[in-house]
Amino acid sequence: MFTGLIQGLGIIRPLESDRFTLSIPDSYSSSILSDLAIGDSVAVDGVCLTVEEIVTNGFVATASPETLQRTTLTQKIETASYVNLEPSLRVGSKLGGHFVTGHVDGLGCLQAAIATDKAWEMTFSPPSSRQEQWYNYIQPYLIPKGSVAVNGISLTVAECDTAGTWFKAAVIPHTYTQTNLCYLKTGDWVNIEGDILGKYVAKLLGKQLATDQSVNEVNLAFLTEHGYL
Repeated sequence: MFTGLIQGLGIIRPLESDRFTLSIPDSYSSSILSDLAIGDSVAVDGVCLTVEEIVTNGFVATASPETLQRTTLTQKIETASYVNLEPSLRVGSKLGGHFVTGHVDGLGCLQAAIATDKAWEMTFSPPSSRQEQWYNYIQPYLIPKGSVAVNGISLTVAECDTAGTWFKAAVIPHTYTQTNLCYLKTGDWVNIEGDILGKYVAKLLGKQLATDQSVNEVNLAFLTEHGYL
């Protein structure tokens, strides 16, 4: 379990087709490596991976074929890119973001990043080749003011259209400069994980709807009537 509050950046480099090293710059090493142990979980760009070996200034991990297919890790490995890192949540630690599981739902694409006086307004939509994935696994959990993890970063959905074809997040300067969001270019892909609490609500509502034929639509009135809002 993670919070979506990034602790530092690492550089991902290949060892084998599914195995790689995460090299951590000195500026982040104390916060990430100080108590890291073999078997620990670390979110790498929002992907939960297991530490298999600790090396000088970093660690080694392996990703399953499903993980490589569903996330941007393959792209990042090929280009030795920066990835966001967050060690797993410890019992008694502060929960400052939202519950992030490290199980990526699918991919999004950066459409625009506009600097304002107080934030970066970043808009994401589905890549053309991953639209079905987006509408099946991401779109159902996009709501205004809801939580979403982008490359493992806990963000708030500032705005989205009713069809869920895009969403916008306002990223404060600290988050923008301390994560790999500042390296993104228009068209770049990102890992997206919907809010786990929203997934459970949708699951429970689906079961209720299946047994209640009088309910035709899940909308704000329905959620209010049944105590969800």
